[in-house]
Amino acid sequence: MSTVERLVSEGLGTYMLVFTVGCNVLGGSPMFAALSIAAALMVSIYALGAVSGGHFNPAVSFTMGTKGHEAWIDMGMYMAVQIFAGLLAAFSYAMVYEKTFNLVPGAGFGWVEAGTVETIYTFLLVFAVLNTAATEGYGRAKANNQVYGIAIGFSVVAGGFAAGWISGGCFNPAVAVAIDVSSALKGVGWCVVYVAFELIGGVLAYLAFMTVRPSEGVERGAFWSGLVSRLPPRLVAEFLGTFILVVTVGLNVMQGPGNKAAPLSISAALMVMVYCLGDVSGAHFNPAVTLAALLRGADGLTGGDAVGYMFAQCFGGAAGALTYTAVVGKAFALGPAPGYGWASVVLAEALFTFLLCFVVLSVATLRTGRLSNMFGFAIGFALFVGIVAVGGVSGAALNPAVALAIDASHAIKGGSVWAFLPYALAEFIGGAAAALVFAATRGSEMSTAEEKPLPS
Repeated sequence: MSTVERLVSEGLGTYMLVFTVGCNVLGGSPMFAALSIAAALMVSIYALGAVSGGHFNPAVSFTMGTKGHEAWIDMGMYMAVQIFAGLLAAFSYAMVYEKTFNLVPGAGFGWVEAGTVETIYTFLLVFAVLNTAATEGYGRAKANNQVYGIAIGFSVVAGGFAAGWISGGCFNPAVAVAIDVSSALKGVGWCVVYVAFELIGGVLAYLAFMTVRPSEGVERGAFWSGLVSRLPPRLVAEFLGTFILVVTVGLNVMQGPGNKAAPLSISAALMVMVYCLGDVSGAHFNPAVTLAALLRGADGLTGGDAVGYMFAQCFGGAAGALTYTAVVGKAFALGPAPGYGWASVVLAEALFTFLLCFVVLSVATLRTGRLSNMFGFAIGFALFVGIVAVGGVSGAALNPAVALAIDASHAIKGGSVWAFLPYALAEFIGGAAAALVFAATRGSEMSTAEEKPLPS
């Protein structure tokens, strides 16, 4: 594609994204705003990704230049066009609604809290781009890869609902600049803070990408790849996936029962990270899934591997819980909802952890007939099913690392630290049961599986 075609593509995609943001904030439904914005990004990526790469975000373009995937001069032009298109879109939505809105952190939050969540979810978005559309092993160039748009778009679903109440949920310097400049009469300047943290998120995504995929750096002679070559990529992948999952759980739950989008946000976070890291570690992010995979014999997983996975998941979960506790300033308890007892919790957690683990085994570890594109969607929405069904009974942790993280953060704030034990027991029972039922339904699959549990 010519340079002009690529720049027009970036301008159009960014314009539609920012215009959709503004229309949703000024006149849309809070329930579906993040989904609408994510869909605008997703469909634009599918429509224009083959032309320009579908960045529509200076943090993405900056990271692509850092990675060496694109020439810096091209990325500089991309970023300039994205900023200009965002400004044009902002003045367009201002004309439609005859008003603007200001870029400021949510009530009770400052630059640290807003910057933290902007960093985390810009990281998620850029990490999704790198792992599903820009890696040599699992990129858009592969003929069978149709997941990149879903993974990138749903990163906005995860972050928009989880962090929108804290920062507004930009995750994109072009969005931040457009909102801030178009509402300059109400105050201007916050875009500088937002852009700085968003670029940091992009750089951190690049460093994490090189850590979990060191071969990408070796091929390009990257210094970072050599520096971290001794880190086990699979354990880093499990840490990162569980961290993102727990942060998203915490930020959604802390909004209270009025946040009806929490199940979608949390399942989107899991789905995105499964797409990002499935071909690195198997993307368990859950000790119960790891137990089920061990009993099933997936990926040649050994007992030592499983223990390492579980430790990485628990550390990732703890880091996620400390993060959401620091951002919001409080924690929440793990336990039965009012009107329910521990028997209800154990049964609910066991059954829906069983469903989650069984879906993982059935769509992601088969030698033949495994899903090549929809595995992440299936796994993410298995979690969605459980959260919606029994979230009002047990909270629907469905993951020992999540349960431990919630309990630990609550203990730091003065709560008890024992409730995770019955949760974890029920969840491990669910994982073991999933392996047994998998063996009963797919006995021929119970021998040692192929090397990689998820499509690459």
